[in-house]
Amino acid sequence: MSTHGPQHPGGGEPEQNLDYRIAHLQDRLASGELGELGVRVESRGQTVLLTGTVPSAPCRDEILRTVREQLAGVPVHSDLVVTETSSPDHAEELA
Repeated sequence: MSTHGPQHPGGGEPEQNLDYRIAHLQDRLASGELGELGVRVESRGQTVLLTGTVPSAPCRDEILRTVREQLAGVPVHSDLVVTETSSPDHAEELA
């Protein structure tokens, strides 16, 4: 809600609006189950860049889903690295 008069879709101060949406997204990521993750969200003009490391592909997918919800209509580039080490499905035989 703005006290500065009517809002114009796509007009006004889009960069400031994007910064606000990014800040809200960062708060949401930090306060949720994924809060311990080191994910950075940065604006690059009218595009958003995600960087950082996540422990698994499902965690990355959850973060991307949350980002798409919060930043609908904004192009997002993800450089998230998954550090998941899959556990072996059988015993290793040592010779």
